[in-house]
Amino acid sequence: MIKFKLNGAEKSYSENPEKTFLHYLRNENKITSPKDGCSGQGVCGACTVEIDGKAKLACRVKMSSIDGTSVITTEGLPDSFRSFIGKAFAEKGAVQCGFCSPGFIMRAKALFNTNKTPSRKEITKAVNPNICRCTGYIKIVDAIEHAFKEINGADVTSQKITAKIGERYPKYQAFETALGNRKFVDDMFFEGMLYAALKFSDYPRAKIKRINTSEAAKIEGVKRIFTAKDIPGEQYIGLIFQDWPFMIKEGQTTNYIGDVLAGVVAKTEEIARKAVSAIIVEYEELEAVTDMHEAIKHDSPLVHEGRTNILEVCKIKLGDVEKAFKEAKYVSSAVYETQRIEHAFLETETAVALPDEDGVKLYSQGQGVYVDRRQIAKILALEEEKIKVVQVQNGGGFGGKEDMTVQGHAAMYAYLMKQPVKVHLTREESIMMHPKRHPVWMNISLAADKDGMLTGLKLNALGDTGAYASVGTKVMERVVGHATGGYTVPSVDIKAKTVYTNNIPSGAMRGFGVPQVIFALESCIDEICKKGGFDRWQIRYNNALEDGAKTATGQKLQGVGLKKTMLAVKEQFQNAKYAGIALGLKNTGVGNGMNDESEVKIEIKSPQKVIIHHGWTEMGQGVHTMAIQTLHEETGINPEIVEVIVDTAANIPTGMTTSSRATALVGNAVIDAATRINEDLKTHSLEQLAGRTYNGKYVCDWTCKPGDDVKDPEIHFAYGYATQVVTLDDDGRIKKVIAAHDAGKIMNQMFFEGQIEGAIHMGIGYALSENLPLKNGRPVSLNYKDLGVLRAPEMPEMEIIGVEEKDMYGPYGAKGIGEIGMCPTAGAIANAFYAFDGVKRTKLPMKQPSAKSKK
Repeated sequence: MIKFKLNGAEKSYSENPEKTFLHYLRNENKITSPKDGCSGQGVCGACTVEIDGKAKLACRVKMSSIDGTSVITTEGLPDSFRSFIGKAFAEKGAVQCGFCSPGFIMRAKALFNTNKTPSRKEITKAVNPNICRCTGYIKIVDAIEHAFKEINGADVTSQKITAKIGERYPKYQAFETALGNRKFVDDMFFEGMLYAALKFSDYPRAKIKRINTSEAAKIEGVKRIFTAKDIPGEQYIGLIFQDWPFMIKEGQTTNYIGDVLAGVVAKTEEIARKAVSAIIVEYEELEAVTDMHEAIKHDSPLVHEGRTNILEVCKIKLGDVEKAFKEAKYVSSAVYETQRIEHAFLETETAVALPDEDGVKLYSQGQGVYVDRRQIAKILALEEEKIKVVQVQNGGGFGGKEDMTVQGHAAMYAYLMKQPVKVHLTREESIMMHPKRHPVWMNISLAADKDGMLTGLKLNALGDTGAYASVGTKVMERVVGHATGGYTVPSVDIKAKTVYTNNIPSGAMRGFGVPQVIFALESCIDEICKKGGFDRWQIRYNNALEDGAKTATGQKLQGVGLKKTMLAVKEQFQNAKYAGIALGLKNTGVGNGMNDESEVKIEIKSPQKVIIHHGWTEMGQGVHTMAIQTLHEETGINPEIVEVIVDTAANIPTGMTTSSRATALVGNAVIDAATRINEDLKTHSLEQLAGRTYNGKYVCDWTCKPGDDVKDPEIHFAYGYATQVVTLDDDGRIKKVIAAHDAGKIMNQMFFEGQIEGAIHMGIGYALSENLPLKNGRPVSLNYKDLGVLRAPEMPEMEIIGVEEKDMYGPYGAKGIGEIGMCPTAGAIANAFYAFDGVKRTKLPMKQPSAKSKK
């Protein structure tokens, strides 16, 4: 018998001593503050608990080693410590998605046990075992430092926090999230719930001759095994192109290793996984197409029968580009390549579905509940109204949760079995299944005249979209539309191909194709500076976009604060011994030739409760808080009484939460609803309005696609602009990143800083360390530690500078900030290294210079 204390209570355990303590906590005790982020790999820190005063990873601790110990999770923290640390995490912006927060708090508690007055450097070192993908760590260290001072009785001045637009109002439910009280999908349990596991293809390309489930079905505890023949409705789904099979049938061919062949539903997840391993599949292995350059050749095997491997060609021609290059004084030409990377959100994909009358109710962490609803309705052959999808705030997305993964499986199994079913991916399965950042090959040439004015650009790009389209064509359209970056280039010839392969699909990821092309463009500009002896800041300022200028798509711009961002960093750039600079722009993802709309319903339940219903996904960026702050700004309604719900039962269809668009669209919709609330508040109290619902709507229906034959094209609703500077020390290591960003209107100063800091963290990793190499269509490694995500001690100093040049469409003039934050980073780093050692870098991730290599 194993005996121990758990949060002060005596516990005993007599089952399997090899079971992990994390499994015991979460599945047997329903203590869910320790999170499962890496599936027992012991590298993310999300499951950190305190055992006998020391921080331990619950996923690596066996029950046999718990005997005689005293264990604390966030649920058992001393009240004062719990209160101070939770409050600090909320008020200092340490919580974005919040999945990692309880682990960091427990790591902080272990530090406090031994050092009650640590320095920032000591705090940073102490949290090294824990990973945060959202914040860049700065605000986590801020929160721990502040909390410790308060606990120690220091007089810490804290200003009054308001919810007015621009203020540092804490994130919605940040306190509960930090301490692990708010549930993520995998923290949810229901009476009679079953567990499912998926059988994936063993080959990237193979014909499925037979799926034998007989032995798997004999395993005790297995309730049912599903294959494609059980799909009630349509087999193929997709965000844009309907090319992604929900499950692969016998006789069909797999297209990548994440294709699902079968699903096992069992009494426990362990039994389901055991049964999956017992499924025998007979394959006829086929030659996989894994090189996008080979895929576009006429004799390449076709990834999809009857369809060319070139999914789309997007191109733009503007001006006389041949003349520009013929007359150019300086030209920079090179081939640039960027790598595939993993989103590395800490919360892996999970969905829970329950039978609901003659339909199904789904708890989803996806980035679009109405898109989930539409696709699941197709799979189940049901009317959309019979599919109810509740969005549960997720543990990070960054674009990686746009495509459906487990939602359809949970829904189908629950619907057909009439029981609740949970489907949860391990870290390894997550890496195999969901789409990644596009690897892009770019042959680029940039021309300038004798004065350094840019005159022409040529670009031929290929993007590996993998086995299925996802949003690959839209990503490559952004490569085309943003190829001239933050500059006026009067003549261009730009072409990008979206290419099918048998690799893991590529789809949406923060920056959406723009970081790739900005890296190439900015490197070309520095080479032209070297050839012509131009000042690197001045040439950029002379060519930078401004009001009235046009992008490569021909769109005429307004509200351009790019030159202001340049002026904000000028002094630090010019005074640095070694520095790189890069400009960036990124569209707010509204328009692009599609009608975009957002609706809200605002219910006045009572004087103490108001509910905002909208359709956008909260994944750490703060969209719920933006809705609350906008309502407060417009009406004065107390933000503390406002609840936010995202549930398709409201029937306010909304698109995908992606591309920095949610704040703009939900903000404008809330402003619309608020006009009617304000009218009624002139003659009624909030109490008298109880029971009323106010609808708000915003529609953008005036845009076109890049390359459309339109006289004055408006491709995008708005753009964000940025200048980033990277300085190096004498050893060639990154010392500081200065990021000046034009946000139009900073809706929340703390969120603005946090989004940019997190984006820079991702951008530095993209430039230097992150990679997901494939060999024959398979990841070389499925370990989280090999993804190259940077930890707290590896991060340099960051300075975030806000610029506000209002946009004519966004709420209060706001522009998107979530994606633009990482768009210039790799380019600025490449140019800093170029300044240090004179070596031009054309491939990501880059090799850092050595101290011996400096010029």
